[in-house]
Amino acid sequence: MGSYKQDENQLKCAWVQGPIIIGAGPSGLATAACLAKKGVPSLILEKAHCIASLWQNRTYERLNLHLPKHFCELPLMGFPSNFPKYPSKQLFISHLESYASHFSIEPKFGQSVQSAEFDSVSGFWRVRTQDFEYMSWWLIIATGENAEPVIPEISGIEKFNGPVIHTSVYKSGADFRERKVLVIGCGNSGMEVSLDLCNHNASPYVVARNTVHVLPREMFRFSTFGIAMALLKWLPVRLVDKFLLLLAHFTLGNTDRLGLRRPKTGPMEHKNSTGKTPVLDVGALSAIKSGKIKVMEGVREITRRGAKFVDGQEKEFDSIILATGYKSNVPSWLKGSDFFTDEGIPRKPFPEGWKGENGLYAVGFTRKGLLGTSSDAKQIAIDIAHQWKTTTDNNNTVNTHFVVCSREHPAPR
Repeated sequence: MGSYKQDENQLKCAWVQGPIIIGAGPSGLATAACLAKKGVPSLILEKAHCIASLWQNRTYERLNLHLPKHFCELPLMGFPSNFPKYPSKQLFISHLESYASHFSIEPKFGQSVQSAEFDSVSGFWRVRTQDFEYMSWWLIIATGENAEPVIPEISGIEKFNGPVIHTSVYKSGADFRERKVLVIGCGNSGMEVSLDLCNHNASPYVVARNTVHVLPREMFRFSTFGIAMALLKWLPVRLVDKFLLLLAHFTLGNTDRLGLRRPKTGPMEHKNSTGKTPVLDVGALSAIKSGKIKVMEGVREITRRGAKFVDGQEKEFDSIILATGYKSNVPSWLKGSDFFTDEGIPRKPFPEGWKGENGLYAVGFTRKGLLGTSSDAKQIAIDIAHQWKTTTDNNNTVNTHFVVCSREHPAPR
């Protein structure tokens, strides 16, 4: 792009001919690929220095896709046939890198978005990072539902004299060998981290403060998620939930007896209403049954050497791991728009949450995983491609990807 001298009348800025995409994770890559297929250029802004930074920098070593690979494919390019049914994190990252290369996607890395706002006077979006102000007629938000770790307020945690980390920085149970570890949170990450700790001769205690649905990852060698998706094409969600719970009880037993109380609503209905994904068991339940992983009720207070629990028990721990999930960060930088809730999720539920007003789009906020991402990316590309053809037909003068703009004379349409 070159360097631009800034003075009182000139702003260091760049006009982007196609849409600006914020986030170079699977959602951003999928949207860029779908746009490219329709002849529409785009620019991805990514705050990290790599694609799929959540996968590369914030996941543990043993992570595999929880769903079969055909449910996790991005548009236009499937997984290689030699990939296993549940690809490892390393294989998934390598596929994303191949995907970006195949579609010639080159994000601009190290661009942390500080604000994005629609300029009603000029009619375009202004996206500010620490280096530039980027401008375009279209803004696509692809930062996802898991952009930032959730760090809850827990009474007394500042007193604890051992390490306290979030699962976003947890890598392997090898770092906790022979230690007594409190894992706060019993979702997929909490259960899998507890199993990893167990496999590395640590002593994990997992806190199940809230209700949780635990399902086997497979039932009779078929993906549980795949069975659910197939049944939902023909049956109402509550009937599908009853069937899943019946099979889960048959294969896993009564999880309530293990301290893992199920919600009153079924697993699929619960996910649709709350966004909380059922735990797909990959071995943690067996370790709980054998006593290698202990299940505890909610934490009342963290002490200097351990924790006090709501049932009156008090135990000592060497380390604490927060498996407390992630959240969207969109409300912190998207200005002047009510398209997103205060929690950073589109107000309109899937499948209507992909398009806002004034050229604003969202991809990867569906609570449907990569299946929802693919659906959003395709629809966004179709919608923008139609506008792109009209714009380029009416204006053939804009033929550079970046131009220098001034405060007094912004980029032309």
